[in-house]
Amino acid sequence: SMELLEFQVVGYCFESNSSCLKEVRSPAVYVVMYISAVAVVMLTVCGNLVVIISISHFKQLHTPTNFLMLSLAVADFLVGAVVMPFYLILLIETCWYFGETFCILYNVSVFFLTSVSVSNVACIAIDRYFAVCYPLLYSAKVTDNITASVILLNWLLSLLYNLAFMYFNGNMGGAEKLNICLGDCMLFISKSWVIIDLLCTLILPCSIMITLYFKIFIVARKHARAISSVTEQMRSADGANNNISTKSERKAAKTLGILVIVFLLCLVPYYISCLVLENVDRSSLVLCFLAWLLYFNSAINPIIYALFYPWFQKSVKLIVKLKIFKIESSLINVFSKE
Repeated sequence: SMELLEFQVVGYCFESNSSCLKEVRSPAVYVVMYISAVAVVMLTVCGNLVVIISISHFKQLHTPTNFLMLSLAVADFLVGAVVMPFYLILLIETCWYFGETFCILYNVSVFFLTSVSVSNVACIAIDRYFAVCYPLLYSAKVTDNITASVILLNWLLSLLYNLAFMYFNGNMGGAEKLNICLGDCMLFISKSWVIIDLLCTLILPCSIMITLYFKIFIVARKHARAISSVTEQMRSADGANNNISTKSERKAAKTLGILVIVFLLCLVPYYISCLVLENVDRSSLVLCFLAWLLYFNSAINPIIYALFYPWFQKSVKLIVKLKIFKIESSLINVFSKE
């Protein structure tokens, strides 16, 4: 219709014969889209920055589980600071204005940070599994140093894997360029790498997450029944402490279980849509929505913490009031209700 044509005019990204087509929208639509984009980027960056500062600063939060959450928050922060702005400009302008080299760096960043996030969430599932199902082994074997080593290994292996992924698919430059117009940023994936990436980044980690959380759910139900049946026999101080400890581990497993479910709901649709297509063009409307859903997951995690973790709510207040700059503020009890 004429109204649609007035709303969305087709132009060109560059003044060149090899330029891609560009969708030109009305000024009002651009304003709304850019305000929304800035709001989401700010929410992602600020929310994850609060998580990073909280866990890094307050010594009470220095636990293996929280260090894994810190690693995830760093990945989410980088998505908000590095990936989101360029993706949103591409989404709004429908053109890539940042050149071929930056297109390569952008694609590496997207897949690298996605891999880091997937491995972090899988590690959180493993951490909760041992904490709930093998509490004695967990407290003895899972130390801060071991967790730090696992996190470093995650980041390093994710980087190496994704550099190989980009290089062997001819996305690192120097390879024969397929038919791309000027102003596009395409990613090419060979059929063999589709299968490899599907196994390494989706099927294997997601299977681990789902299997372990299913086992956690079964064990948590058994624990709940056992505790309720012997409540009268556990009045001693030690018994009460063990009860509280077990409950806190189960509560943490429940909260992080929600995080895992939300993560899978955001990741799986985009990943499948990318891998089914041999050549991924981000201009399609469905893929834009699914990519937006994937990136928005980085903004959701701090909201989950805010809803379910009282320590996060208190940390936000202390950070906003600038109390973290006071002497010995790292020793503040963030679990107290004061």
